[in-house]
Amino acid sequence: MSAHGDLFEQLADVGRTAAAHGLVLASCGNLSARHPGSDEFVVTGTGTDLDRLDATAFSLVGLDGLVRGGNPAPSSEWKLHQRTYLARPDVNAVIHLHPQYTVLLDGLGHQVRPISLDQAYYVRSIGRVPYFPSGSDELADAVAQASLECNAVILAFHGCSCLGDTIAMAFRRALNLEQAAMTTYRSLLLGNTDLTFPPEWLDRLATV
Repeated sequence: MSAHGDLFEQLADVGRTAAAHGLVLASCGNLSARHPGSDEFVVTGTGTDLDRLDATAFSLVGLDGLVRGGNPAPSSEWKLHQRTYLARPDVNAVIHLHPQYTVLLDGLGHQVRPISLDQAYYVRSIGRVPYFPSGSDELADAVAQASLECNAVILAFHGCSCLGDTIAMAFRRALNLEQAAMTTYRSLLLGNTDLTFPPEWLDRLATV
Protein backbone atom coordinates (compact mmCIF):
# COMPACT_ATOMS: atom_id res chain seq x y z
CA MET A 1 0.00 0.00 0.00
CA SER A 2 2.98 2.34 0.42
CA ALA A 3 3.07 2.80 -3.36
CA HIS A 4 -0.28 4.54 -3.10
CA GLY A 5 0.75 7.15 -0.54
CA ASP A 6 0.30 10.02 -2.99
CA LEU A 7 -3.28 8.93 -3.66
CA PHE A 8 -4.01 8.73 0.07
CA GLU A 9 -2.81 12.29 0.58
CA GLN A 10 -4.81 13.69 -2.32
CA LEU A 11 -8.01 11.87 -1.32
CA ALA A 12 -7.62 12.89 2.32
CA ASP A 13 -7.37 16.52 1.20
CA VAL A 14 -10.52 16.10 -0.91
CA GLY A 15 -12.33 14.56 2.06
CA ARG A 16 -11.47 17.49 4.33
CA THR A 17 -12.45 20.05 1.72
CA ALA A 18 -15.70 18.29 0.83
CA ALA A 19 -16.71 18.17 4.49
CA ALA A 20 -15.81 21.84 4.96
CA HIS A 21 -18.05 22.73 2.00
CA GLY A 22 -20.94 20.73 3.44
CA LEU A 23 -20.88 18.20 0.61
CA VAL A 24 -20.72 15.30 3.07
CA LEU A 25 -21.42 14.65 6.73
CA ALA A 26 -19.29 12.28 8.79
CA SER A 27 -18.96 8.94 6.97
CA CYS A 28 -21.36 9.78 4.12
CA GLY A 29 -19.85 9.54 0.66
CA ASN A 30 -16.76 7.70 -0.51
CA LEU A 31 -13.66 8.39 -2.58
CA SER A 32 -11.40 6.31 -4.77
CA ALA A 33 -8.45 6.63 -7.12
CA ARG A 34 -5.97 4.53 -9.05
CA HIS A 35 -2.73 5.06 -10.86
CA PRO A 36 -3.26 5.27 -14.65
CA GLY A 37 -3.51 1.83 -16.23
CA SER A 38 -3.61 0.01 -12.88
CA ASP A 39 -5.90 -2.97 -12.30
CA GLU A 40 -6.56 -1.93 -8.70
CA PHE A 41 -7.80 1.14 -6.85
CA VAL A 42 -7.82 2.55 -3.35
CA VAL A 43 -11.20 3.37 -1.84
CA THR A 44 -12.29 4.70 1.53
CA GLY A 45 -13.24 2.04 4.02
CA THR A 46 -16.71 1.56 5.40
CA GLY A 47 -17.66 3.96 8.18
CA THR A 48 -14.66 6.26 7.70
CA ASP A 49 -15.24 9.99 8.19
CA LEU A 50 -14.10 11.82 5.08
CA ASP A 51 -12.64 14.72 7.06
CA ARG A 52 -10.43 12.38 9.12
CA LEU A 53 -8.81 10.15 6.52
CA ASP A 54 -5.35 8.66 6.86
CA ALA A 55 -3.62 5.72 5.19
CA THR A 56 -5.39 3.20 7.45
CA ALA A 57 -8.78 4.36 6.17
CA PHE A 58 -8.26 2.99 2.67
CA SER A 59 -8.83 -0.43 1.15
CA LEU A 60 -6.99 -1.69 -1.90
CA VAL A 61 -9.46 -3.38 -4.26
CA GLY A 62 -8.77 -5.06 -7.59
CA LEU A 63 -10.92 -4.52 -10.65
CA ASP A 64 -11.82 -8.17 -10.15
CA GLY A 65 -13.59 -7.14 -6.94
CA LEU A 66 -11.14 -8.77 -4.53
CA VAL A 67 -9.74 -6.85 -1.56
CA ARG A 68 -5.96 -6.93 -1.94
CA GLY A 69 -4.83 -5.01 1.12
CA GLY A 70 -5.34 -2.16 3.52
CA ASN A 71 -8.62 -1.76 5.38
CA PRO A 72 -10.34 -5.16 5.11
CA ALA A 73 -13.80 -3.52 4.86
CA PRO A 74 -14.06 -1.24 1.82
CA SER A 75 -16.96 1.19 1.46
CA SER A 76 -20.32 -0.43 0.85
CA GLU A 77 -20.27 1.48 -2.46
CA TRP A 78 -17.05 -0.14 -3.72
CA LYS A 79 -18.95 -1.72 -6.63
CA LEU A 80 -19.95 1.73 -7.90
CA HIS A 81 -16.26 2.62 -8.14
CA GLN A 82 -15.15 -0.73 -9.55
CA ARG A 83 -17.74 -0.81 -12.32
CA THR A 84 -17.12 2.79 -13.27
CA TYR A 85 -13.41 2.01 -13.73
CA LEU A 86 -14.28 -1.03 -15.81
CA ALA A 87 -16.61 1.03 -18.00
CA ARG A 88 -14.24 4.00 -18.27
CA PRO A 89 -10.56 2.98 -18.55
CA ASP A 90 -9.69 6.68 -18.94
CA VAL A 91 -11.00 7.50 -15.45
CA ASN A 92 -8.56 7.45 -12.53
CA ALA A 93 -10.70 8.97 -9.77
CA VAL A 94 -14.31 8.63 -8.64
CA ILE A 95 -15.69 11.14 -6.14
CA HIS A 96 -19.03 10.14 -4.61
CA LEU A 97 -20.52 12.87 -2.42
CA HIS A 98 -23.94 13.93 -1.08
CA PRO A 99 -24.42 17.52 -2.33
CA GLN A 100 -27.73 18.76 -0.93
CA TYR A 101 -28.75 21.34 -3.55
CA THR A 102 -28.11 18.80 -6.29
CA VAL A 103 -30.17 16.12 -4.55
CA LEU A 104 -32.99 18.55 -3.67
CA LEU A 105 -33.40 19.99 -7.16
CA ASP A 106 -33.31 16.56 -8.77
CA GLY A 107 -35.82 15.21 -6.27
CA LEU A 108 -38.19 18.08 -7.04
CA GLY A 109 -37.95 17.30 -10.74
CA HIS A 110 -35.78 20.27 -11.74
CA GLN A 111 -32.83 19.81 -14.07
CA VAL A 112 -29.52 21.08 -12.72
CA ARG A 113 -28.43 23.66 -15.29
CA PRO A 114 -24.80 24.71 -15.79
CA ILE A 115 -25.04 28.50 -16.04
CA SER A 116 -21.57 29.94 -15.57
CA LEU A 117 -18.56 29.36 -17.80
CA ASP A 118 -16.80 27.25 -15.16
CA GLN A 119 -19.86 25.08 -14.62
CA ALA A 120 -20.24 24.47 -18.35
CA TYR A 121 -16.52 23.90 -18.87
CA TYR A 122 -16.02 21.36 -16.10
CA VAL A 123 -19.40 19.68 -15.82
CA ARG A 124 -20.74 19.92 -19.37
CA SER A 125 -23.47 17.28 -19.53
CA ILE A 126 -25.04 15.77 -16.41
CA GLY A 127 -26.32 12.22 -16.21
CA ARG A 128 -28.91 10.84 -13.81
CA VAL A 129 -29.93 7.45 -12.48
CA PRO A 130 -33.12 6.66 -10.53
CA TYR A 131 -32.98 5.62 -6.91
CA PHE A 132 -31.43 2.24 -6.16
CA PRO A 133 -30.34 1.01 -2.72
CA SER A 134 -26.86 2.01 -1.60
CA GLY A 135 -24.24 -0.60 -2.35
CA SER A 136 -26.49 -2.52 -4.73
CA ASP A 137 -25.49 -4.04 -8.03
CA GLU A 138 -28.34 -2.10 -9.65
CA LEU A 139 -26.89 1.23 -8.53
CA ALA A 140 -23.33 0.33 -9.52
CA ASP A 141 -24.39 -0.86 -12.97
CA ALA A 142 -26.66 2.14 -13.59
CA VAL A 143 -23.96 4.65 -12.64
CA ALA A 144 -21.36 2.87 -14.77
CA GLN A 145 -23.72 2.92 -17.73
CA ALA A 146 -24.51 6.61 -17.27
CA SER A 147 -20.80 7.42 -17.00
CA LEU A 148 -20.33 6.34 -20.61
CA GLU A 149 -22.03 9.58 -21.64
CA CYS A 150 -20.83 12.08 -19.03
CA ASN A 151 -18.46 12.76 -16.14
CA ALA A 152 -21.05 13.86 -13.57
CA VAL A 153 -23.92 11.58 -12.58
CA ILE A 154 -26.72 12.45 -10.16
CA LEU A 155 -27.94 9.56 -8.01
CA ALA A 156 -31.60 10.26 -7.27
CA PHE A 157 -32.37 10.93 -3.58
CA HIS A 158 -28.76 10.08 -2.78
CA GLY A 159 -25.85 12.08 -4.16
CA CYS A 160 -23.51 12.31 -7.12
CA SER A 161 -20.63 10.47 -8.75
CA CYS A 162 -18.05 12.64 -10.48
CA LEU A 163 -15.17 11.31 -12.54
CA GLY A 164 -11.83 12.51 -13.78
CA ASP A 165 -8.48 11.46 -15.13
CA THR A 166 -7.08 12.92 -11.92
CA ILE A 167 -8.40 13.32 -8.38
CA ALA A 168 -8.29 17.10 -8.74
CA MET A 169 -10.41 17.06 -11.89
CA ALA A 170 -13.01 14.67 -10.46
CA PHE A 171 -13.38 16.85 -7.36
CA ARG A 172 -13.51 20.05 -9.42
CA ARG A 173 -16.43 18.56 -11.31
CA ALA A 174 -18.19 17.69 -8.06
CA LEU A 175 -17.75 21.25 -6.77
CA ASN A 176 -19.03 22.77 -10.01
CA LEU A 177 -21.99 20.40 -10.13
CA GLU A 178 -23.14 21.58 -6.70
CA GLN A 179 -22.48 25.20 -7.62
CA ALA A 180 -24.61 24.71 -10.75
CA ALA A 181 -27.37 23.34 -8.54
CA MET A 182 -27.11 26.36 -6.25
CA THR A 183 -27.30 28.86 -9.13
CA THR A 184 -30.19 26.90 -10.66
CA TYR A 185 -31.98 27.06 -7.30
CA ARG A 186 -31.49 30.82 -7.12
CA SER A 187 -32.71 31.31 -10.67
CA LEU A 188 -35.85 29.35 -9.79
CA LEU A 189 -36.41 31.64 -6.79
CA LEU A 190 -36.30 34.56 -9.24
CA GLY A 191 -38.88 32.87 -11.43
CA ASN A 192 -36.56 31.66 -14.19
CA THR A 193 -36.86 28.07 -15.40
CA ASP A 194 -34.65 27.94 -18.49
CA LEU A 195 -31.48 29.98 -17.97
CA THR A 196 -28.42 27.98 -19.00
CA PHE A 197 -24.98 28.49 -20.50
CA PRO A 198 -25.45 29.42 -24.19
CA PRO A 199 -25.67 26.07 -26.05
CA GLU A 200 -24.10 27.57 -29.18
CA TRP A 201 -20.92 28.22 -27.22
CA LEU A 202 -20.79 24.91 -25.37
CA ASP A 203 -19.29 22.97 -28.25
CA ARG A 204 -16.60 25.63 -28.65
CA LEU A 205 -15.23 25.10 -25.17
CA ALA A 206 -12.02 23.12 -25.11
CA THR A 207 -12.54 19.48 -24.26
CA VAL A 208 -11.56 18.65 -20.67
